[in-house]
Amino acid sequence: MPKTEMPAAVREMTEKGLNQSREAYEKFKSAAEEATDMIEDSFETTRQGVLELNTCALHAAKANTDATYDFMKSLVGAKSLSEAIELQTSFARTQFDAMSKQAKEMQEISSKYATDLSSPMKDVFDKAVKGFKAA
Repeated sequence: MPKTEMPAAVREMTEKGLNQSREAYEKFKSAAEEATDMIEDSFETTRQGVLELNTCALHAAKANTDATYDFMKSLVGAKSLSEAIELQTSFARTQFDAMSKQAKEMQEISSKYATDLSSPMKDVFDKAVKGFKAA
């Protein structure tokens, strides 16, 4: 088979194509590595959020159980029906306020971790989109 030399223009196009492919691969690889890091970070953030929410729920359950126990103890010691009704009314009001506060605290924790999770995802996605638009 006779040796034919590749024209310079074809060689340049081939090299340019290889360089562009290499650059696109590097961008894709970088984006994939960033996405992997972001997913690992999001798992850790999720773990911390669940742990904090569970701790908050346990504290709330303990506080509510203690308050109910104290109420029952004072109710047993009531000397009249009017005193029992007054204790019940006071307990209901106090528990409503406590549960409202507990729900607000849990909502704040949930919101914080939702923001902590979504912000890095949005940043990585925006960066990847910009990188692919440039390519």
